[in-house]
Amino acid sequence: MTNTNLSSPRTPIKILVTGGAGFIGSAVIRHIIHNTQDSVINLDKLTYAGNLESLTEVSDNERYVFEQVDICNRAELDRVFKQHQPDAVMHLAAESHVDRSIDGPAEFIQTNIVGTYNLLEAARAYWNELNNERKQTFRFHHISTDEVYGDLPHPSDAGANGKCSMLNGELNDDTDSPLSIHDTDNPLNIQNSKLNIQDTDNSLNIHNSKLNIHDTDNPLNIQNSKLNIGSLPLFTEQTSYAPSSPYSASKASSDHLVRAWLRTYGFPTLITNCSNNYGPYHFPEKLIPLVILNALEGKPLPIYGKGDQIRDWLHVEDHARALYKVVTEGKIGETYNIGGHNEKTNLEVVQTICTILDELAPIKHSKLNIQNYKSLMTFVSDRPGHDRRYAIDASKIAKELGWKPEETFETGIRKTVQWYLDNQQWCKNVQDGTYQRERLGSIDN
Repeated sequence: MTNTNLSSPRTPIKILVTGGAGFIGSAVIRHIIHNTQDSVINLDKLTYAGNLESLTEVSDNERYVFEQVDICNRAELDRVFKQHQPDAVMHLAAESHVDRSIDGPAEFIQTNIVGTYNLLEAARAYWNELNNERKQTFRFHHISTDEVYGDLPHPSDAGANGKCSMLNGELNDDTDSPLSIHDTDNPLNIQNSKLNIQDTDNSLNIHNSKLNIHDTDNPLNIQNSKLNIGSLPLFTEQTSYAPSSPYSASKASSDHLVRAWLRTYGFPTLITNCSNNYGPYHFPEKLIPLVILNALEGKPLPIYGKGDQIRDWLHVEDHARALYKVVTEGKIGETYNIGGHNEKTNLEVVQTICTILDELAPIKHSKLNIQNYKSLMTFVSDRPGHDRRYAIDASKIAKELGWKPEETFETGIRKTVQWYLDNQQWCKNVQDGTYQRERLGSIDN
């Protein structure tokens, strides 16, 4: 198959974006309209998580068209392809919340598997009718998740054997002490360290440190007080699939369908798998917007288990840039992992949000009867089958397509908190009354 790409210089193209009213899809559309000359057909069913208010700034643009269509409706898909004649598809439409998939997996099977099948078949039928020139440049970009890979070794797995572990960006030995660095059986060596250790509220914090902390079996790297576990493995494009939840299993299934359509029919597909996204216009069932909005209302900030689950956080606008790079410049048949290089425990994420809110929305200026936002943190029972650690190796997309994230977690999370402070009306509007930020995904329900 010819790997003709769509990169510049070229004639502007039409891109069909499914799920374009959702969190990532709307970021992709805003990026395309604001930064390119390409046109967008936004195809979205408008479920609870899809909201056209996320696209108000581009909705009047002549290069933007909206079609309210369910990807499970084959007849409507055929109509959209025939009417709009897209040059590429970016498939983001999906049910995506793990907790909801535990409560009701049927919707995930229907949308993520059956819907993807319908879209593949509609796109393939359309592609087969294109002239040879357009056929050579057409591409179907399937956007997926790193959750299809299952989970990775966690630093506390070493701690179970009496070795060094890490929680919330700090080292510990699974005792009650905030910071403990010791291992009687496998002494740790600290080399070339520059330490500034401060004692605040009887807990030790390491600030601006550059550490190399080694034990012979499980070396760990900690730089600038960030969770950076250099010796533990990352997800690569060759990592085997091992999904843990109904959601990730349904996405893994859709990935397999896309690859099968490439191999069996020669249909020009690409796949990307991303880490956890955050940023503006995120529906408040996900961790970061949930914590921000609950904190502002003085509601509990739920932390699953110990809060030691590690995620690699990717700002949604960085992700949108990467996705456009892949659909226009990526090589047919390839998979690209997209990550933010920001491994953080959930507990650290919540604490960081609370610290920023203490600065940007001080308690003294609110009606809340609490000392600080961290006092709202509440540990709850863990999610069934909760993956312990995700982390992406994004070296392939960096090397082959020249993409790298622009936001650090520190810059991105501050911008995100500020956006929610400035756009509380949007938050109220997207919650239609059926979801009030209650706990989902507990099998006791």
